[in-house]
Amino acid sequence: MTKPVLVAVAWPYASARIHVGNITGAYLPADILARYHRLRGWDVLMVSGSDSHGTPVTVRADEENTTPEEVYKQYHADFIALFQKLGLTYDIFTSTHTSNHFDVSSKLFLSLKENGYLYTESSLQWYSPQQERFLPDRYVEGTCYFCGKTGARSDQCDNCGHLLEAEKLIDPISKIDGSTPELRETTHFYLDLEKLQDRVADFLRERQDYWRPNVVRQSLGQIETEGLHGRPITRDLSWGIPVPVEGWEGKCMYVWFEAVIGYLSSVVEWGLLHGEPDAWRHWWTNPEAETLYCIGKDNIPFHAIIWPAELIGVGESFDARMGNAQPEPLVLPYDVPANEFMNLEGRKLSGSKNWAVWGLDFLESYDPDPMRYYLTVNMPETRDSDWDWEEFYQRNNNELVATWGNLANRVLAFAYKNWEGKVPEPGELREQDVVLLETIKAGFTSVAELMEAVKLRAALSETMRLATEVNKYLDTSAPWFEIKQDKDQAAKSIFTAMQAIDWLKLLFSPFLPHTSEKLQQFLGYDKPLFGELITREVADDLSTHTVMLYEPGDSMTAKSIDLWEPVELAPGKTFLQPSPLFQKLDHSIVDEERAKLGH
Repeated sequence: MTKPVLVAVAWPYASARIHVGNITGAYLPADILARYHRLRGWDVLMVSGSDSHGTPVTVRADEENTTPEEVYKQYHADFIALFQKLGLTYDIFTSTHTSNHFDVSSKLFLSLKENGYLYTESSLQWYSPQQERFLPDRYVEGTCYFCGKTGARSDQCDNCGHLLEAEKLIDPISKIDGSTPELRETTHFYLDLEKLQDRVADFLRERQDYWRPNVVRQSLGQIETEGLHGRPITRDLSWGIPVPVEGWEGKCMYVWFEAVIGYLSSVVEWGLLHGEPDAWRHWWTNPEAETLYCIGKDNIPFHAIIWPAELIGVGESFDARMGNAQPEPLVLPYDVPANEFMNLEGRKLSGSKNWAVWGLDFLESYDPDPMRYYLTVNMPETRDSDWDWEEFYQRNNNELVATWGNLANRVLAFAYKNWEGKVPEPGELREQDVVLLETIKAGFTSVAELMEAVKLRAALSETMRLATEVNKYLDTSAPWFEIKQDKDQAAKSIFTAMQAIDWLKLLFSPFLPHTSEKLQQFLGYDKPLFGELITREVADDLSTHTVMLYEPGDSMTAKSIDLWEPVELAPGKTFLQPSPLFQKLDHSIVDEERAKLGH
């Protein structure tokens, strides 16, 4: 049985459209990693879903005079449409509003309670006299008492990243009507982070050698300088998962407590949908499993502190509640490669001001791989980056079209014409041919090392550099002129270039899957590199929900077979007449797209 790899992707709030900042922050890097690890033959699951509960959804429902369930379903459908077009291979993309998620979340809650890591306490929460109800965290904004930034939510400041105690927020206002809320006493369950602090800190210290510095600084640094304190994990809400304790009617689990449980419940649901109810344990109780959490930097505290604390706190109790007679503890995060933010044309992205490049809007005008390429070379891995339409135009035409697309098209078209659609017979290769192929072959090691370290920008840059090496080789060998003097020599050059292109196709495939699949067909392979995305309607006690599933193709079904290796191209192999992989863009798109911003 091969190594289990769980790629856990941030759950988008089912209350807002997805823009390029969201995509490059979490969703795209997850897919690149999942595709790469599948090629290595690992048992990969890429999981996520719509975050259907919490304040953002209820706020949107209030604004649109509808129900939270209708809001979540509307955005959930849009998410699936976008992810399918962009080619994000979720093994399951589900929702937190399912009977399965309610059940798993309740079991985990009760496991923490059983182990003594939950306690109840009365505290002061913000209450709206006008609406006669307690206000959830995102209904209240004010000034952060750590950094002094305005617009901080009552549970977290996105500016400095601190988790906040609601009652300490400075100058609070209600987002609903701008009124000033008042503090009133209410009772909630708390996660005893102080009791779990030492074990969470030890876990983070074990990871700090290979986690990104920004993640360690924001998580371990917070523990060492401020310490952890109990956090309320229930709210006075009706939309969400009811607290599974008698006498607590009218209160729900806090969305950030239960949303991260979705990484676990989605794997349970995946197993149920495939008729393997115990399959979840392969990724969740197997000490060999690696779990990678792809998130944005604003979610670091919840994934590097809160979620590990929940997992440590349940111990073996959750597995026991799931029916295992010999229960095991749950796996802690292997890596949390959180990205920074992406800006737009030098300004912070703002959905409310339409200062954004929306995913679905982009894909109405452009192909998906150019977006994937630009968002990867510009990925905010260590610092904030910027989407610039001029740069997008230049990279599309100068790199995708001129360096890679033109290389593949002109070599295959030339070979198709002069060798009747068959891979040329090269005979004994020359020194320059061998040197080039050894250079490309070495890319399988260098790119893999970067992928394993989650340095995706560098991995794609290295792959494009190798494509440039092939272009340099062709400039020297010039088979288009060689063929006029000696077709046998030209055959060596074209075979070498085709072999290099075949290998580069595989190196590019996690980043550019759509065009890599086209190239796979052009080169005469009868099996695709990857499988396909399908949707399935699932009915449960709550409602019918749509699930997106990834179905591996024939080439991916045999686990433990490492496809990440340079396979020799067979001389005489039949291949297809190619067509351009990428579209050259007109410079006019820069002004046209910029004119759309902010309107």
